[in-house]
Amino acid sequence: MNIKNSSGLWMALLGGVLLWAGWPSSPLTLLLFVAWVPLLRLAETTGSWKKFFGLSYITLLLWNVLTTWWVAKASIPGGISAFLANSLIMCLPWLVYFFTRKFLNRLVAGLALIVYWMSFEWMHLNWDLSWPWLTLGNAFALHPSWVQWYEYTGVAGGSLWILLSNVLVHNLLLRYQEEGRSTGYFKLAAAWILTLGTPVILSRWTKQNLILEHNKYNVVVVQPNYDPWDTKFAAGKEEMQLQELITLSQQQIDANTALVVWPETAVPYAVLEDQLKENRFLTPLWAFLRDHPQMNLLTGLEGRRLFTTRVSRYAQKLPDGSFVEGYNSAALFDSASAQIYHKSKLVPGPEVLPAFLSFMGPLFEKFGGTMGGYARDTTERVLQTSNHTFNITPAVCYESIYGGYLSAFNRKGANLICIVTNDGWWGDTQGYRQHVQYARLRAIESRKWVARSANTGISCFIDPYGNIIQQLPWNHKGVLKQTVAAFVSETFYTRHGDWLFGIAAVTALAFLLFLIYKAIIQKKAITQKSS
Repeated sequence: MNIKNSSGLWMALLGGVLLWAGWPSSPLTLLLFVAWVPLLRLAETTGSWKKFFGLSYITLLLWNVLTTWWVAKASIPGGISAFLANSLIMCLPWLVYFFTRKFLNRLVAGLALIVYWMSFEWMHLNWDLSWPWLTLGNAFALHPSWVQWYEYTGVAGGSLWILLSNVLVHNLLLRYQEEGRSTGYFKLAAAWILTLGTPVILSRWTKQNLILEHNKYNVVVVQPNYDPWDTKFAAGKEEMQLQELITLSQQQIDANTALVVWPETAVPYAVLEDQLKENRFLTPLWAFLRDHPQMNLLTGLEGRRLFTTRVSRYAQKLPDGSFVEGYNSAALFDSASAQIYHKSKLVPGPEVLPAFLSFMGPLFEKFGGTMGGYARDTTERVLQTSNHTFNITPAVCYESIYGGYLSAFNRKGANLICIVTNDGWWGDTQGYRQHVQYARLRAIESRKWVARSANTGISCFIDPYGNIIQQLPWNHKGVLKQTVAAFVSETFYTRHGDWLFGIAAVTALAFLLFLIYKAIIQKKAITQKSS
């Protein structure tokens, strides 16, 4: 093989490995501050956009596979589809950057890349094929002390930090190559050092004084540890699971327990949500709550509702001509009633598919979903305990990676984030480790406590500064109790959501309009010259 011709391939592979090596739960987070440099270098040295597209796809596919390979444990066809599609979409901001370089100087083009990529991340947070697991700002989940300023920016600030560092390093290396240790080189070096250090320093000054509503009540979190591939959804096991959840909860309940939290689909039996009181399967649950009238219970359940007409594309027709919608729900029970929230951010594949991909439904049916997909809530529904202790942000499954979405609950008065999830589909892999770490960022953004109940782990409590206070290990049955403060403070981020992503999107649009204008002018000049 010609070494010169293969150097681009090696650079593409290096970029993918660096992105993977710096991602949670690896401790090598600092690698991300230079991980994009190989791809920036390839954009500089590759003449053909087609070749650059192929090399960038290699980098991004390698990053996706090495970092989220565990997705394929739930569904091999689904995992492969996710890797291929996500990597392809990620190439778009890089391709636009490749063309932008023809009309702008190197540093300004690098700034354009930053807003292109951040616009892509924002888009990837807000459509049916959403998969923001690899949003760059998530990478600092292992280091909450570095990013206390997320209460102002959310993860968009972390993405900006990483991208700006890479653009500066790329320009620094080229400046050294072209000019040696010139004045311009030292200015760039100083700018890079400031870029790395300033956010960490600012992080020490951004911890605000939190306004306390109360802290005398405790919350109990249960981890039942049922294998979702075997025990959890097995017919005839539902009553045993419900009774064991009750027994585990009773180990820690006391007079000051305001809330018990069970995981996603802790009630695995499909229940009609408007007939919860009449459902015989739930009789032990109602008895448990009557025995503890001071307490509320938040649990995941598999919900159903019947309709006489097709109310949405998710409704399935039954033999009698009626229709049924399915939901991945979180229900807040007291001894007499229940409030219900339907998961809104649905997992592409098993829980939702755009209409044009509905033919792929059978590939995902086994993975806890439905052929028609789940229906969803269309508004942020804060669940208020009847004992007047907590206003809950319910985050079901992987909704806890959507900081902007959860911030809307806080604007409606939520003072506690409760994550109910399964995380058992992927086994003992990086999947559940990454997921629990991301929850630390939600605590910082909102300055709220997080109570996290995961079926197989990791269940934990996280304080408003992103510190894990208690946790249960993976593949372990147990229960935790923690006195939890209800903070009513509102951060800049919870007031304004993903404002930084919005600014990036507007700036990216301005760059694109400029790019189109320059392309038109160039084409006219070529036409006039040829004529």
